[in-house]
Amino acid sequence: MNERNIVAMAVVALIASALAGYRLGAGTWPNSSRPTEMAPAATAQGAARAPPSERTVLYWKHPDGEADFSPTPKKTPGGRDYMPVYEDQEAESKDTKGQQAAKAKSGKRKVLHYRNPMGLPDISPGPKKDWMGMDYIPVYQGGEDEGSAVKVSLDKVQRSGVHTEAAEMRRLVQPVHAPGVAKPDERTLRTVTLRADSFIEELYVNETGKQVRAGDRLFRIYSPQMVRAQVDFRTAVTNPGGGLRSEPGALQKLKNLDVPESVITELRANPSPSMTIDWPAPVSGVVMEKKAIAGQMVRAGEELYRLADLSSIWVIADVAEQDMGQVRLGAAAQITFRAFPDRPFDGRVTFVLHELDARTRTGKVRIEVKNPEHRIKHEMYADVEINAGDGDQRLTVPVSAVIDSGNRQVVIVERGEGLFEPRPVRLGFRGDGLIEIREGLKAGEKVVVAANFLIDAESNLREALRVFAADSPNPAPAAEVKQ
Repeated sequence: MNERNIVAMAVVALIASALAGYRLGAGTWPNSSRPTEMAPAATAQGAARAPPSERTVLYWKHPDGEADFSPTPKKTPGGRDYMPVYEDQEAESKDTKGQQAAKAKSGKRKVLHYRNPMGLPDISPGPKKDWMGMDYIPVYQGGEDEGSAVKVSLDKVQRSGVHTEAAEMRRLVQPVHAPGVAKPDERTLRTVTLRADSFIEELYVNETGKQVRAGDRLFRIYSPQMVRAQVDFRTAVTNPGGGLRSEPGALQKLKNLDVPESVITELRANPSPSMTIDWPAPVSGVVMEKKAIAGQMVRAGEELYRLADLSSIWVIADVAEQDMGQVRLGAAAQITFRAFPDRPFDGRVTFVLHELDARTRTGKVRIEVKNPEHRIKHEMYADVEINAGDGDQRLTVPVSAVIDSGNRQVVIVERGEGLFEPRPVRLGFRGDGLIEIREGLKAGEKVVVAANFLIDAESNLREALRVFAADSPNPAPAAEVKQ
C-alpha cells in the first residue's frame, strides 16, 4: 500500500470520528436533519464546567486575592479557607487573555509580515503555514520581534516567586580587603635635643610612655655656653657700646641655642642670668623613647626624648597588586583591630606608596585613623576594608539578577505583559550586593532578581529547539515521499 492510500484512509477515519462525536454530543430532533439550538450550548457549558468531583485542583490561593499561594489546603491567620483554583479555570483565563491580546493587537496595529514560528530566517507577506502545519507568527508595526523572549503567565510568575527591580545609577562601593599594622603619625613625631653641651641635674619625666603636654618640664640642665650667652645679652642691653655690636645680635645668639622663651623673658626683667634651666616639652604627646639619665653629660644634638601625638595614628595596609588600581586617595576605610574585634574604627586613605614589595607583590596604603582615647597601640595588627570606587555613579543591578555560567553573563529583562527577554551583558565592578552593567542594559529597565534561572531555563530550551530546527534540513512534503 502506497503513501497516498494511507493518507486518504487516515483522512476518512478522522472525518468519520468527527461526525460521530457531533451527533452524540449535539443530538437531533426526530424526523429532522437539523440539530437543536439548545444542545450545543448545553454541551459547551458541560465541557467548560465539569462536576466538582472530576475537576483537578492546581493550587489554593488567598481568599482576598493577595499574592499568596499554597500547594495544599490552608487557612489564613484569621481562620478563613484558601480558595481552590481548578485546571479548567486557569486554562480558561489563559485563553481569554490570549484572545483579548490578539484582538487588541489586530485592531490597533498593522501587521508588517509573518515570521517562521521556529525562528528560521523566513518571512511571508501574508498568513502561512510551515511544513509541520504551524502558523507563521505576525509581526506588528511598532512592535519588536520576541526573538529569544519567553511568555510567562501571571499565575506562573506568582507561583514561581519572580521579582523584578529597575537598573539604576548608584555609587558603587567595592570593598578591598587587606591586612594592616598601626604606626605612629610621623607628622607628630618630635625629638628633644640640646644645641649646646650640658649636664642633666634632674629628671621630671623619667619613664617611657608618660603623657606630657606642651610646656611641661622634662628635665633641669646646666649649660656653660647658655649661661655665657645670657651674660652677653645683659651686657648688650645695659652697655650698648660694649663688646657686642647690638642687642639684636645677642638675642639671636640665645635663639640659636634654642634657649626657652620663658628664660629670655625672665632675663629682660632680671639682670642675673639663670644658671640652670628647666627644659619644657616642645609639643604634647606620649614619650615613645627616653634616653636621658639624671647626672649625665649631654653632647649637643644628642637625642634625649622622642615624643609622639597618639590622638591620630596611621594604619599601613598591604594591598594586593591586583587591587591597587581601585584604591583612591580620600577613599573611606573601616579598620578592625584584633585587640578590639567588636569596635571598628573609621579612617581615610591619605597616601599610596609609589612602589610594590617585590617579594609579596603588595603595595603600601596609608590610612589615617582618629585615636582620641589612645586605645590603639603602635604595631597592632588590623583587618582593613577600603571602600574603592565609591565616588563614581555606575549603572548597577543586584548581584542576584546576573546569571553567570563563566563564559556567558545574562540578565532577564521584563518587557511587560508577561514577556521576559534573556539579554547578554558585560559586567564591571562589584560591591555592596550590587554589580556594574557596562553594556547591554539601560537605566530604568527592569530585571528579574529572583527565580530568574527558571525563565532562563525555558529560554534556553526554546533557543535549543530553534537551533535544532535551523540545523535540520527541511523534509519533503508527505505527498512527495516515495516508498
